[in-house]
Amino acid sequence: MVRKIRKAAVIGSGIMGGGIAALLAGAGVNVLLLDIVPFDLKDEEKNDGTARNRIVKAGMDAALASSPSLFFNKKDAAQITIGNLDDDIEKLAECDWIIEVVVENLGIKRDLFKKVAKVRKPGAIVSTNTSGIPLKDICDGFSREFKEHFMGTHFFNPVRYMHLLELIPGADTLPEILKFVASFGEKNLGKGIVWAKDTPNFVGNRIGIQGIGAAMKAMVEDDLSIPEVDAIFGPALGRPKTAIFKTTDLVGLDTMAHVAKNSFDLCKDDEQRDSMDLPDFINKMVEKNMLGNKTQGGFYKAELTPEWKKIRKVLNIKTLEYEDLVRPSFPCLDEAKKKGSLVEKLNCVLKGDDKGAKFAWKMAANSFQYAANRVPEIADTIIEIDNSMKWGYNFEMGPFEAWDAYGVADAVQRMTSEGLDIPGNVKDMLDKGNTCFYKLENGVKYFYDFASSGYKAVPLSKAMVSIAAAKGNNKTVIENASASLVDIGDDVFCIEFHTKMNALNAEIIDTIGEALGYVDRNGAGLVIGNEAGGMPGAFSAGADLSQVSKLCHDKKYAEIEAFIKKGQDGIQATKYSAFPVVAAPYGMVLGGGCETCLGADRMVAHSELYMGLVEIGVGLLPAGGGCMNLWKKYINALPGKTAKDMDLAKLFIPAFMKVAMAAVSMSAAQAQGNGYLGLADRIVFNRDNLIGEAKKEVLKMVDDGYVPPAKQPLIVMGNAGQGMVNAELYNMLEGKFMSEHDAFLAKRIAFVMSGGNVKAGSEVDEDTILKLERDAFVDFCKEELTIARIDHMLKTGKPLRN
Repeated sequence: MVRKIRKAAVIGSGIMGGGIAALLAGAGVNVLLLDIVPFDLKDEEKNDGTARNRIVKAGMDAALASSPSLFFNKKDAAQITIGNLDDDIEKLAECDWIIEVVVENLGIKRDLFKKVAKVRKPGAIVSTNTSGIPLKDICDGFSREFKEHFMGTHFFNPVRYMHLLELIPGADTLPEILKFVASFGEKNLGKGIVWAKDTPNFVGNRIGIQGIGAAMKAMVEDDLSIPEVDAIFGPALGRPKTAIFKTTDLVGLDTMAHVAKNSFDLCKDDEQRDSMDLPDFINKMVEKNMLGNKTQGGFYKAELTPEWKKIRKVLNIKTLEYEDLVRPSFPCLDEAKKKGSLVEKLNCVLKGDDKGAKFAWKMAANSFQYAANRVPEIADTIIEIDNSMKWGYNFEMGPFEAWDAYGVADAVQRMTSEGLDIPGNVKDMLDKGNTCFYKLENGVKYFYDFASSGYKAVPLSKAMVSIAAAKGNNKTVIENASASLVDIGDDVFCIEFHTKMNALNAEIIDTIGEALGYVDRNGAGLVIGNEAGGMPGAFSAGADLSQVSKLCHDKKYAEIEAFIKKGQDGIQATKYSAFPVVAAPYGMVLGGGCETCLGADRMVAHSELYMGLVEIGVGLLPAGGGCMNLWKKYINALPGKTAKDMDLAKLFIPAFMKVAMAAVSMSAAQAQGNGYLGLADRIVFNRDNLIGEAKKEVLKMVDDGYVPPAKQPLIVMGNAGQGMVNAELYNMLEGKFMSEHDAFLAKRIAFVMSGGNVKAGSEVDEDTILKLERDAFVDFCKEELTIARIDHMLKTGKPLRN
């Protein structure tokens, strides 16, 4: 039997249930979203279907209105049918997977599953999204067949964006069911799978909430403020900028307190149980409904002055009053900013001697102890704990990876000198001569397995190809400060950028040319991709603006023209190389990064794709072939028709507007709608598999007998397109919807995209359009208003509308 999920049910339409429904719909699954009938129906509403579906409709509306969006594309909502548990429960018989996402109450869950058990078809998978109620209690007394298909599937909020999916086997769950859900979760839903045991709060929240609780108690003891703690537990330690308290505001203080209480109540033998008994100021905040963003005030809040200026406030935990936010720092953090790698930053902080550093070490040692003592209680290996914290809390390192970065033996020596207990499994590891939790040998990453007292290879998906592992196996063939060319197997190579935000500079452009030559002599194909971290991360944030700014200020226009020409030549060489080139974009793919992808034969893109030609925001235009290649994408996306058969205006205006409005997709699905992804491009839900899938695409193209595309002239809109744009720009200027400089830029962009001073329907060769791009770019660089935009972006990170 080949199991498939054609239709799934989600019971519970709150933010979590709505998020799961949106994710499933985005993956192409038909979804039945159910909730209860309102208790307060009036007599005249009791037979009104709309009134009876009021709760589920509100949940669906909230999911559609969510920001950031829970949907990859709002059109996915058509995949979801809503209903209620009284009128529509029989429809569960049509579903292959039924997911319960109702309130955390054992009685309510058991009553619901009794109804589900009566109508579900044999073999249908049933799972609970409980965050802490034991599975054995939920399914106690149910049939053997029900238990064999029952398990825990714990998603993290917001569902679309959080990579973690904890899978919890029941005592009787069939192995094939566990294997199928893991595979579906990884490939179809794009999740990182962590196998958890049926223990309170599973893995991520058990570790995460203990760390939050311990930090909150310690800050009271050590007299630190909320901003001080958040400054310490931010990027310098590989944590998100939201750190501890801003993250709690996002999640909701009531949710955090509930998870902590669950751990405290159910983990009676936990050696750090007291850390889950939150400080008194937390309880007072909950009583006062100071729950975070959902109540417009938690640990932080924003206030508006009479002049409509936003002022950030922060809570004083001693008075429970808000004060102006003053961003603190510590010498260890100032020193960490000067370091390049996370390992260096982490050691700067944890090995410093100021107040902040001592607090950071105190909490790190506590987390080391706690994580090690949870193996094998909550998970069998250290991998599950590290991955849970990376995928569920957006840490760059899990606790064992951070311990390795500090030095396991050094940390143990310091902990011992401070009278701290050392977990027995770590003592045993060191006694056996093993000094690290992870190691890389011959391109294979190993982890230390406490159960066998030895190292085992880290399990990887068959679809995963690791650039880091290939580099660790001495497969780098070209390398410099900005880029590398790496052999990823089967005669396929990957060019990887590694500048800040993977911004394109002259060295990267030179390396692309060098890489193309190397692959032409030695390889079958090329992937353009990288494994930079972050959420969403940056495939490439565009050209190195600091380099452009310097050339503008120095008025070195010939150098600017030469730099652009070299970039165009590299992208054209990529497009017409004798071997297939596949780009693997994810996250931020802006400006020149987007142009690099448009120049590839195909794209294999991650579902989280923020792609756009945004150059107008800094007073420039796409000049790496972006104007030309976007137009090319539009006219090549005509199934069964040629551009000559079409009304080009229907294509030109949308294509032009994408550039003129600096439109950025909010997902890969939107990038398809915007014209950046074409019919031959693919979307992959799991970023871990992105390089592997791109490599697979290269090999398929080779196997199909790849022939490079022939250069052909492009049919263009010419003067007619410019006239249409100019009329619209006049209206926008008159209505004060754009500045004079915006209009100046947009007119020239229209001139370039339309092929210059030619008639509509003319055919223009690519070199002509590329020359139009270069000339416009250089002319824009001479404009003081453009230089002001560039400098403002470099200084503030935000666009200037002048």
